[in-house]
Amino acid sequence: MPCYPAATLPSVLASFIRRFVSAGQHELRALALAFACNFVLLGGYYILRPVRDTMATVLGVTQLPVLYTGTLLLTLACAPLYGWVTTRLRLARVVPGLFWFWVLNILAFAALFAAAPGSRWVATVYFWWFSVCNLFMVSMFWSLMADLFTPLQATRLFAAIAAGGSLGAIVGPLVTRLLAGFAGVEGLLLAAAASFVVVTVLVQLLVREKARLQAGHVETQASTLDHELPGNPFDGFGALFRSGYVVNQALFIMLMTWVATVAYFLQTDVIGRAFTDIGRRTQAIADIDLVVNIWSALVLVFGTGRIITRFGVTAGLVLNPLLMLGSFLAVALSPTVLVLQGIQVLRRVAQYAIARPSREICFTVMPQESRYRTKNVIDTVVYRVGDVSAAWMQALLAVLGFGLAGSVGLGLLSSGLWGGVAVALGRRYERLRREQGERGK
Repeated sequence: MPCYPAATLPSVLASFIRRFVSAGQHELRALALAFACNFVLLGGYYILRPVRDTMATVLGVTQLPVLYTGTLLLTLACAPLYGWVTTRLRLARVVPGLFWFWVLNILAFAALFAAAPGSRWVATVYFWWFSVCNLFMVSMFWSLMADLFTPLQATRLFAAIAAGGSLGAIVGPLVTRLLAGFAGVEGLLLAAAASFVVVTVLVQLLVREKARLQAGHVETQASTLDHELPGNPFDGFGALFRSGYVVNQALFIMLMTWVATVAYFLQTDVIGRAFTDIGRRTQAIADIDLVVNIWSALVLVFGTGRIITRFGVTAGLVLNPLLMLGSFLAVALSPTVLVLQGIQVLRRVAQYAIARPSREICFTVMPQESRYRTKNVIDTVVYRVGDVSAAWMQALLAVLGFGLAGSVGLGLLSSGLWGGVAVALGRRYERLRREQGERGK
């Protein structure tokens, strides 16, 4: 492969990027591609997501535990299948190939919704499909990022890359609002399919950019994508029992999903009772998404990088649990719709703008096999185990008659445990990064 400079951006664009991000000349092209890819990826995601959430309101809040259980079973089936694919095909083909596969899936669902409007079965299958595949999509993107940028680069650049996602997540709900009223579900799915075609092209360019950086002998992760991963499809599961660092990451994700599930149950119940029209429900959900992502983008551009650089990854991991402790206390004191909506916005802004980039940085100190296999298991299987366990705990609390008080109590307990795990994970990451730095000297 010919060796030529990785950074070929126009000087005006390069200067603009450097006003907001501390990036070296050789990092600019990869950063711009990653930013654009995450922008389009999250834009498409936030077109698909309101459709999923609308299907949840059609099926009813009482069906959520069943939907979550089905999602977990499908995730358990897909994770080893993905692991098997990585042992048979080069990573340079696996990563873009999976995105092409998801484009075909979206087109198939557009046809199903057109052929069987109002079908509860189609609604159920779509809920399951989206709930499984969206985790694989986002996890795959960040696996590639962790395999492209070193830990030190990630500390400087991941907030900017995540900001691209938040800006895309602003555009996605706007597109949903524009199309939901007249294009319907089918039109939304076609728009999402088009966006994921663009994502796939950008992923292919990122794969090539990694090879360019290595050919130029400039700073990047040492691993290559021109090979299959060694081992067997279940290695990602085995790592959960072998590494304390991986266990920390898994617990962090599980407790995060417990907090998110409590908030999601409340959102589904409130919106389902407030609006009878499906289109209005979709627009209401999109409105929440829009507020969340505007604030996430602002925090990511102006705050996250400074927080992580100045106070460290541990601070970024701990901030969200602390905010949620205060939020659930607010609900206990004033359980109003406005307070509940505010909590959902605060939780998601803190998660996407602070916790997400901080957590993704933690994967940069792991071996390549772990970045793709173990990370995938944590981001999908462990995430869904957290969903299902929290959903059934919610159902049990409802049966026992605890209602809102039970949900608030579960939220407070989860947030407290989450904060303790966040401290432990951050300290382990800092130690591993120092050890890698000493070995590299």
